[in-house]
Amino acid sequence: MYKSIEMNTTKPTTSKQNSGDRLAELLDALAVREGKQPTSVAGVEVSRTSYPTAGTPVIYEPMILFIAQGRKIGYLGDEVLTYDKNHYLALSVPVPFQCKVEASPEEPVLALVISVDPTMLSEILINLDEPSISDVAVPRGIYSSGMTDELRSAVIRLLECLSSPTDSRILGPQTVREIVYRVLQGEQGGAMRAMAARNDQFMRIARVLQFINTDFARPLSTEDLAKQARMSVSTFHQNFKAVTATSPLQYLKNIRLHRARLLMVNEGHNANTAATAVGYESASQFGREFKRLFGGSPADDASKLRDRLVTAKGGTLDRWVPASTT
Repeated sequence: MYKSIEMNTTKPTTSKQNSGDRLAELLDALAVREGKQPTSVAGVEVSRTSYPTAGTPVIYEPMILFIAQGRKIGYLGDEVLTYDKNHYLALSVPVPFQCKVEASPEEPVLALVISVDPTMLSEILINLDEPSISDVAVPRGIYSSGMTDELRSAVIRLLECLSSPTDSRILGPQTVREIVYRVLQGEQGGAMRAMAARNDQFMRIARVLQFINTDFARPLSTEDLAKQARMSVSTFHQNFKAVTATSPLQYLKNIRLHRARLLMVNEGHNANTAATAVGYESASQFGREFKRLFGGSPADDASKLRDRLVTAKGGTLDRWVPASTT
């Protein structure tokens, strides 16, 4: 049984509907094609998703994601995260989970994605001059929270400035900084604050996650990872699961399978070479675990993704980008 993650339930104002329509209008004009697209502001992307999916495995990188139209639902362990026009999603570390997309060609999911800059987070938190949170329990690295009027206004202003190169250059970075500040100030901002304040326990887990995402092909055990974190195995396992809602070895497995998927779609690897490249010694084990996660064999899944990519790109094959920001 899934349980919903507690979200900020700020009451809407009379202008909320109009501002929501404005968000959708601006994003519809900026996200002109399927998938994610860069903007003229560094670290800011827009995306359009026109077709529904049910429980697709994804790994989201550290980011803040706003949706102006449509809805996505994340399943993290037994928790449910809803992000739509009234709720944004924030991540301070890469987290794998299942994502359901509610979209159609008539009403696509329109999204704005802002990459998380740890340096900016730290600078803002320093200026807030708030007490240390080093003794606070390690927070989850991903959460969904309600949009406030102030945050929605800042997001609208960012989208408005993206239509002008000059406005993007002058106003864009300042508006991104305001948005990050609003998120840090939010009721669910614990993970971002832990990252910005370099909370010791949280940062140890964050460094291990970075290590896994870089050296995933190496033989790694929970004991190896606990040593990286300078924690006992039991303490490490507890803190790791608090941040990611999964075990260290399950997280490692997810990373390997996602990376193998990228190799097959983008680099033309077959299942055997992809399995070896990401650290699997047994191709049969790789095939079983791949099918368990993605619902199909490696070859069939890669073929379907290539076909989808050709359709989205209007008949030309381009590199596939995973669903982390689309």
